[in-house]
Amino acid sequence: MRVGLYPGSFDPVTLGHVDIVRRAAHLVDRLVIAVGTHHDKHPLFSAEERVTLANEVLQPIAKDAELSLDVTTYDSLTVEAAKAANATVVIRGLRDAGDFDYEMQMAGMNAALAPKIETVFLASSPGTRYIAASLVRQIAAMGGDISTFVPPFVAAALKQKFTP
Repeated sequence: MRVGLYPGSFDPVTLGHVDIVRRAAHLVDRLVIAVGTHHDKHPLFSAEERVTLANEVLQPIAKDAELSLDVTTYDSLTVEAAKAANATVVIRGLRDAGDFDYEMQMAGMNAALAPKIETVFLASSPGTRYIAASLVRQIAAMGGDISTFVPPFVAAALKQKFTP
């Protein structure tokens, strides 16, 4: 069984994440969505909320693709999370050259730490390339329309977060 790990903050899940999961489904038999809970970050959604959002949005995609999908949290090195999940592949999405430079550096470090775990980059589809969770949060906080950036379930959760 080919197991992949797709790590990230998923704060919140965007259509960019959905795009990567849809395409990763063709590469692995089981995909573990690893929601990072690093102590130095201050996410909008709690870890539990991010897991719930990811499950709600991504499980139907996995079912359609006949992909086994698990959503979990981690607060360790990504390669340690990959080992814990028995993953041999770490999936990373790339939006632009800035992502590429950063991700190449991380892939090199991860390869030095865990040579048997390969990093696979998936270029974002043109329709999602510009979507960043940080910008989605900012637009939502200012009352903007985020419906073209996130699934409806996530849009409702964001609206609830920012409604007094």
